[in-house]
Amino acid sequence: MADFLVPVRVAERVSPLLRNVGLVLAGALVIYLTARIAIPRPDSPVPYTLQNLGILVAGGALGFRRGGMAALLYLLLGVVGLPFFAEGKAGLSILWGATGGYLVGFVFAAALVGRLAELGWDRRIGGAIGATLLGTVVIYAVGVPWLAVATGMSAQDAIANGLTPFLVVDTLKLLAAAAVFPAAWWVVGRRPSDR
Repeated sequence: MADFLVPVRVAERVSPLLRNVGLVLAGALVIYLTARIAIPRPDSPVPYTLQNLGILVAGGALGFRRGGMAALLYLLLGVVGLPFFAEGKAGLSILWGATGGYLVGFVFAAALVGRLAELGWDRRIGGAIGATLLGTVVIYAVGVPWLAVATGMSAQDAIANGLTPFLVVDTLKLLAAAAVFPAAWWVVGRRPSDR
């Protein structure tokens, strides 16, 4: 009876391809839902969001391929016009705009956190924190320079607007992502064949 109450567990009985497609779709949905929680900042084009929490959890729970594909699917759905990005925005102009680098960084971060999880970094809290920290660094390593180029800001201004205001909140988000990994593993039902 419980298998029918928890649909993800039903996936244990379907083909691996169908299961993988379902998990990628679910990962993209998690990222979308976390992007819906956005607080605009009047002094910056970069809002506060929970997107990167969704990215880190999707990557850690789904692994390298599926986590990266979930982030890429999320990105593509937003680019084709679905209001998937923060503040309900969509379109290619968002990708080329001030926050586009963060969106591109999401794909690499999800894949990296997923790979580190496959290597066992997610088995202990210290490793999980390290994996989510590296994922967060990747997001900013792509996002901040992109912000500078897209807006014409100096590197110092891009750091002041696109990194510094987020450090405390993002530290809390990466700790939260590391803490929810065990629950995410249970929901996904990761298997050795998932690598």
